Amino acid sequence: MSEEISYTTEEIARLLKISKLKVYDLIKKGELPSYRVGKQMRVDASDLEAYKQHSRSAAAGKHAGPIGGEPDPAPAAPSSPAVAQPYLSGTSQLGKSPGRDIVITGQDMSLDILATYLERALPADRPLRSYAGSLDSLIAMYHGESDIVSTHLLDGDTGEYNIPYIRRLLVGFPYIVVHMLTRSAGFYVQKGNPKGITSWNHLDQAGITLVNRERGSGARVLLDEQLRLLGISASALRGYDTEENSHLAVAGRVARGEADVGIGIEKAARIVDGIDFIPLIQERYDLVMLKKPENKAWIGSVIEILRSPAFRSELGSIYGYDLSESGNVVYETL
Repeated sequence: MSEEISYTTEEIARLLKISKLKVYDLIKKGELPSYRVGKQMRVDASDLEAYKQHSRSAAAGKHAGPIGGEPDPAPAAPSSPAVAQPYLSGTSQLGKSPGRDIVITGQDMSLDILATYLERALPADRPLRSYAGSLDSLIAMYHGESDIVSTHLLDGDTGEYNIPYIRRLLVGFPYIVVHMLTRSAGFYVQKGNPKGITSWNHLDQAGITLVNRERGSGARVLLDEQLRLLGISASALRGYDTEENSHLAVAGRVARGEADVGIGIEKAARIVDGIDFIPLIQERYDLVMLKKPENKAWIGSVIEILRSPAFRSELGSIYGYDLSESGNVVYETL
């Protein structure tokens, strides 16, 4: 019955105790056969078990000693991994199309819409969505686990978004940075703002409880940079270590009275009842893509989509997005 069971990428990540980005990496390399059900990638239980058996065999081969006291054979030339070729053929047997997977990493819903448009523009390819904060997304790109990453990271010293972080993390990589949208970020406070929280230095007041975002998210970096510039110790803030993984979750905690303030984007404040939004900064939300020869065609498609009236019209119907510069090239290495 195992061949009748299939798993999502999230379930595979939990079963193997690896990140979902690593699962996508195994799928991209052909080491883990997969197929699509709608927009979701699935892996059959029999293929997962075969992958595990190959991995065990490879590990056992590495640790096996010489037989009968004979010297170890000369190491083989560093060709493709032993498990890669069988899984490439296994993927073909599943009827997978000859296109490639394009992993889009980030958390904003605009990326889901981008994936849909990219799927229409490049029907042979497979846009896949992975959800991670801005820093984690860039790190995933560095490790070859993502093809398109979104980022909204403020450098407090320069007041510049994204480019300082990209330059530091992607040293030696050829890449292009394209603007996607601008959106308002600030505080979620309880209705009527009973604590009078209107600026960053108000977070240091007695009796204020914060709810934070996870490490690596753009909202967390925004907060940490402001605290650093103001000389406010994070350890002095009540609730600094209370973390949530989305703007909606942060806004929800404030609405339920579990915190006085949280950091996020205006759009979530329009969805969650019982809170007010205090705008503080216009943040730039950019896309980063590596300029590999095999990426050239779809990079052009992404830029065309961002500039297209249809895409702008669809995103324009979502509150809080400024699309006036969508598709502009912000930075490009030679």
